[in-house]
Amino acid sequence: MTNATLMPLWDGSAPGALGNGPLDVPALSTHLPDPSIANGAGVLVCPGGGYRVLASDHEGLQVARWLNRVGIAAYVLRYRLGERYHSETSLLDGQRAMRSIRGRAAQDGVDPNRIGMLGFSAGGHLTANVGTRWDHGDASSSDPVERESCRPDFLVPVYAVVNGVVRGRKADEYVPADPRVDATTPPAFVMHTHEDSIVPANQALLFYDALRRAGVQSELHVFGYGEHGAGLGAGDPDLAAWPDLLHNWMRRSGFLTPKPRFRLTGRITAGGAPLGMCWVTFRPHDPNAPLARQKFNRTGDGHFEISAVDGPTAGPHTCEVHYLSDRYPHAGDGAYTLEDSRSFTCEALLADGDAFVWDVGAT
Repeated sequence: MTNATLMPLWDGSAPGALGNGPLDVPALSTHLPDPSIANGAGVLVCPGGGYRVLASDHEGLQVARWLNRVGIAAYVLRYRLGERYHSETSLLDGQRAMRSIRGRAAQDGVDPNRIGMLGFSAGGHLTANVGTRWDHGDASSSDPVERESCRPDFLVPVYAVVNGVVRGRKADEYVPADPRVDATTPPAFVMHTHEDSIVPANQALLFYDALRRAGVQSELHVFGYGEHGAGLGAGDPDLAAWPDLLHNWMRRSGFLTPKPRFRLTGRITAGGAPLGMCWVTFRPHDPNAPLARQKFNRTGDGHFEISAVDGPTAGPHTCEVHYLSDRYPHAGDGAYTLEDSRSFTCEALLADGDAFVWDVGAT
């Protein structure tokens, strides 16, 4: 049996504490990855349980173990629960936990600018709540933890309640988070299942649509199969794909590396002539670095440009060119121009300021 050390979030009694038993003392357990694979990212994990209990094994410790296996530091939160405490007290615990992790980031080998928050069900509501009700900290506080920002750098609400009013249950506890989404809300990976009979999947759609309207980078997955409370999806190989999808999103978003991204320009030709319609993709050899890609066509004479927001990081990459059509612009006659798509690969060492030029040869 695992007996992780729990670190209380406050020295002495927590604000609003009604006693000093375990359920009155919000706390974190810390789980750090092997230093050989640590990438400097961190995640605060919030188990679900309807704000009444905590599913701390399959929505807590086991999630932390998975995060550690992909090089991410994990912190599992024991937050205060109803009916003894209102969800506003849970919010206070979530905000304090984010401040605490950021305050000890250097000690744990974590980048204070790459700390996310992942929560299931009620823990997902807590995640969305912190993500839409964060602050920069109180610079005048005598408590160094309170000087830290409680803004998560990214959010992962999993089969979460985001609006109790729309759900029609416990509206006073599940205060609406989606109306508070704005351009400052952290980017989010949102997961739910169509079969969830406890929290309907339209809760995920509410939050995703609010993020989309606010222009916040986000990704939504609603799986066709899977019950509420499935955690990482053990026992269902299809649903169990979601942690890998999350990992891909974190990598693609740049949360798994401290390396800066940069703008990349270049030109790709075949026998000196531009191709019709293509994708160019740069796959980094670094497993934590984001890929970069751009669609381009003959009208640009083979030139492409990837912005710094979506660009690569410095280092070795495999470049792939996927040649999709020899005709561009397209026409309405339905004629085929290729027997099938064609692909070309080469190795490239990318650096900021360089231009990528490649002639793939005769096609």
